[in-house]
Amino acid sequence: MFHIIPAIDLIEGKCVRLTQGDYGQKTIYNENPLEVAKEFEDAGLTRLHLVDLDGAKAKKVVNWKVLERIASQTQLHIDFGGGVQSDDDLRIVFDSGAKQVTGGSIAVKNPDLFETWLNQHGGDKMILGADARNERVAVSGWEEGTGLWVYDFVQQWVEKGAKYTISTDVAKDGLLQGPSFDLYKNLQEHCPELNIIASGGVSNIGDIERLAEMNLFGVIVGKAIYEGRVTLAELTRWVA
Repeated sequence: MFHIIPAIDLIEGKCVRLTQGDYGQKTIYNENPLEVAKEFEDAGLTRLHLVDLDGAKAKKVVNWKVLERIASQTQLHIDFGGGVQSDDDLRIVFDSGAKQVTGGSIAVKNPDLFETWLNQHGGDKMILGADARNERVAVSGWEEGTGLWVYDFVQQWVEKGAKYTISTDVAKDGLLQGPSFDLYKNLQEHCPELNIIASGGVSNIGDIERLAEMNLFGVIVGKAIYEGRVTLAELTRWVA
């Protein structure tokens, strides 16, 4: 089954979108993220990708109360990312109702801790964030590049128990110019058993259809929904 996963990105508790991860290119879509989450749920969608952009910048979880509100007032399966850098952060996020937690920067900068979390919580609860610019891993809200080849990076974590990855091509994100199909195809070839979640660049329903045909686990859709390029009604065909 192909999963449609709408995204809510948070700055100062509001639903926003950035362009290419640039905090200077911010659009506020709604002051009330719970309202947005309920619209997704009312449309029949069952999952939500919730990103704490303040947390990514501060290197600690900031918007956990928004997570708590959405988790307690909807039935959505929430995966949460942004700023999860310590055991305390992870505990707060799970206690606040997240079903899965995405770790990207932590898997690069503190791999021992991320490996501990994988061992403690299992590959079904920890999602590997593998964001890339020119096939090299990018971290810390994409403000930092690394020399790590994304396919080697992901493969190493699959060997350590990772079962899910969210991978964004930073160069495509927020531009509505289409996803990085090659990135996902290459990831599939390197790690055929991995549940790959595409993210970034979705511009229309055709992009989503093409990703669905690739047998990925799912796709995260953000700006395309908020800008009206894709309607919630169009997405219901993938709802079980």
